Amino acid sequence: MAVLKMQRLGICAWKKNRKQILELLQRRGVLDIDTDAAEDEVFKKTDTSEARGDFERDIQLIEHALEILQQYVPEQKSLFSSLEGKDLVDLEEYRRIEAARETVLEKARKIEALSRETAEGETEIRKLENEREALEPWKSLPVPMNFAGTKRTKALIGAFPEMMTSEQLGEKVERCLLPEQDRDGELPGYFAEVVSADSSQSCVFLLVKAEDADRLEEHLRTEGFSRPSRLEDRKPADRQEQLASEIKELDRKREALEKELISFAEYREELKLASDYYRARLEKYEILGNLLQSKKTFLVTGYVPERAAGDLARELSEKFPLALELADPAEEEEPPVLLANRKVPSSFEGVVEAFGLPGKGEIDPTTIMSACYIFLFGLMLSDAAYGFVVFAACLAALLKFPRMQEGMRKSLRMFMYCGISTMFWGVMFGSYFGDVVDVVSRTFFGHQVTIPAVWFVPLNDPMKMLVFSMLFGVIHLFLGLGMKGYMLLRDKKYLDFVCDVLFWYLLLMGLILILLPSGMFESISQMQFNFPPALNLAAKVMAVGGAAGILLMSGRGRKNWFLRVALGAYDLYGVTSWLSDVLSYSRLLALGLATGVIGSVINSMGAMLGGGVVGAIGFTLVFLIGHSINIGINLLGAYVHTNRLQYVEFFGKFYEGGGRPFNPFCIKSNYVEIKEEN
Repeated sequence: MAVLKMQRLGICAWKKNRKQILELLQRRGVLDIDTDAAEDEVFKKTDTSEARGDFERDIQLIEHALEILQQYVPEQKSLFSSLEGKDLVDLEEYRRIEAARETVLEKARKIEALSRETAEGETEIRKLENEREALEPWKSLPVPMNFAGTKRTKALIGAFPEMMTSEQLGEKVERCLLPEQDRDGELPGYFAEVVSADSSQSCVFLLVKAEDADRLEEHLRTEGFSRPSRLEDRKPADRQEQLASEIKELDRKREALEKELISFAEYREELKLASDYYRARLEKYEILGNLLQSKKTFLVTGYVPERAAGDLARELSEKFPLALELADPAEEEEPPVLLANRKVPSSFEGVVEAFGLPGKGEIDPTTIMSACYIFLFGLMLSDAAYGFVVFAACLAALLKFPRMQEGMRKSLRMFMYCGISTMFWGVMFGSYFGDVVDVVSRTFFGHQVTIPAVWFVPLNDPMKMLVFSMLFGVIHLFLGLGMKGYMLLRDKKYLDFVCDVLFWYLLLMGLILILLPSGMFESISQMQFNFPPALNLAAKVMAVGGAAGILLMSGRGRKNWFLRVALGAYDLYGVTSWLSDVLSYSRLLALGLATGVIGSVINSMGAMLGGGVVGAIGFTLVFLIGHSINIGINLLGAYVHTNRLQYVEFFGKFYEGGGRPFNPFCIKSNYVEIKEEN
């Protein structure tokens, strides 16, 4: 377990070499640059906001162009593309894109323009199609939509919000015109026709005398009559033909635009590389805006891991004329934290980072925590076949995709090691896809075969499993308390070690030794312990001595004895939290039983069709689906609850975290990885 030692690096160099120095630092990616240096009369910071804004716009332009290409020419990716890692590009190719960056931006602008034209064309097509559809009910009208009538007549063209016939329309007209009948009883002349009708509307054409038109239209409006919103000077059928021709022409243009846009797919990789190039420049200018600079020089300060400091300092000194200083951080400084562990523990660094990196003075708990994590995870999942599936899947992915992202690689390695632990505990408990061996042998071969457990079967003896879960919990908690003791001894805080660690060990071990031979424990665990009188007396002395030490010494920083004892009593009350912590480890029993019980139920369901071909097919389907779901659910449960046991119970005894992560100035790319020159 190790937190890499940091050194503080200071550089003072000529501004004419600023670009090359910053690019070298960015490519090496080992320097966490200070960005909070204070200005003075000589050294000032440069405002780079305008340049950063330009880079951000260029990145947005390229990313939008890539989104457009993905929409029209989807990139073919495999199911496991997320495991393949970034494309590897050599430095020469990267510099070629740097030289041709304006050309690439122009291509991105062209893609945007083509997309915009295509979208405008589609909008116009939809508009014309809507107009053509709106004219469909009027296509049999023999006159233009804006036909006003003749010299002595007036046309009323519109619609009613209901279905009607020409006779019904005539009745509406007559009801309006009846009061104007001549003395001989004859109605004024009119022509009424329903052009088309459906359940939602009736399109009508009326021709009446000019002097009756206004009164008739006013009357018909009270019954829902309305004029069309668009009046064409052509017959509806002729306008529809014209619209169809325009739509066809727009479709042809749209297809040509799409074809041209698709042709830009061959530049997708250039666009990706250019996006990463501008992202790197944005990062560089963000750093540049926080550097102190005079008229001819500039300063760079930051933290570099000690193991990389010598090589970086030597390379800078050989390539550039500059003043360089390497020194250990001052006592009051809090350098960034970078973990460095061996292969197995390093796979679990993400678990520690998710909680918080070690703070100043704390140790890296990754190595001890990883061993506990593997042990407890396997105990929760506890099925040998499930463990083999997890192990084999992770190992295959690691071998198949050697260039996957480091974070993903660590996660897969973590689950691979947990799979090995799961296989071990599955063998110890005799669980292989639940009881699939028993069920298959009994159902399809007529005689039951059982693979015996090396230790015991938790389903048959749950109380024994509960007792051992508590035992493992006590060991885990004592290990956490021991880590606290180690840090106190390392810092030579011997009194704190005795008061805050040793007294608690005495109290807890004494209480455990008192509990084990008791009738209550025997009735719960079905296990009997008979200690010699000397050990029973020693247990009581340990418990009383530990409790007295906690009571009198927990508040040792207070001079007032009453307050000291009160604080000690409050601290002593914390023994109840130890009880709740130990009970938390009952989840080892719960999750272990859940895996086995659900697996057995799945096997029983699969065997319900009996033997034979039909039964075998049914069993196979239920087996594959059921156990896939079971392994997914219980894998997630084991992961979540193992994390909880580390974060709450284990870390709660000695670890706070809060360290600042090491954030080096480097090329942070989305698509490619630059292959450095040796």
